[in-house]
Amino acid sequence: MTASLTFYTNPMSRGQIVRWMLEEVGAPYDQVLLDFSSGMKDAAYLAINPMGKVPAIKHGEHVVTECAAICAYLADAFPEAGLAPAPSERADYYRWLFFAAGPLEQALVNTSLGFEVPAEKTGMAGYGNFALTVDVLELAVSKYDYVAGPKFSAADVYVGSQIVWGTRFGTLPKRPAFEAYGARVTARPAYIRANEIDGALIAQAQQNKA
Repeated sequence: MTASLTFYTNPMSRGQIVRWMLEEVGAPYDQVLLDFSSGMKDAAYLAINPMGKVPAIKHGEHVVTECAAICAYLADAFPEAGLAPAPSERADYYRWLFFAAGPLEQALVNTSLGFEVPAEKTGMAGYGNFALTVDVLELAVSKYDYVAGPKFSAADVYVGSQIVWGTRFGTLPKRPAFEAYGARVTARPAYIRANEIDGALIAQAQQNKA
């Protein structure tokens, strides 16, 4: 019997990353929509994610939070989707997935908040400085068509989301390598489906507020 899969999200959140991954996997799932002001802070959801944030998934009895972890988990849980390289070929897969979840995420958030690492303190910051992090990201998406090689993987869902969002809203510069990579990943049918689903949910929420 196939384990049930439940997706906890808000369409105006990083849940969009996991929605894309779920559409790539192609497994059926139930969705639970939560609002920021109350639903994510209710005791029932805090039992799922004590951080009180989305996204999260529950697969059978297993709960997974954090977007990069969810992407990696789903790739392994549904191997028929072919979204993880063979174990012997996962060096770049792990490297860039966790680079995006660690140094890149930290650099983007800190820069968006107006924090700049002092030149004499870059050794203390996990990402060094913003410019270095962006240059390394550019290298990551320039070597092959996808970050782990010539084949799309779950790492591209996470890295791609960071690049698409960042170049769209100005937290990343619009370098040719980013725009070319972004065009490749957003052309995927699963991305288009996920974007349409969340777009419709956002439009409905805005209509309800009007």
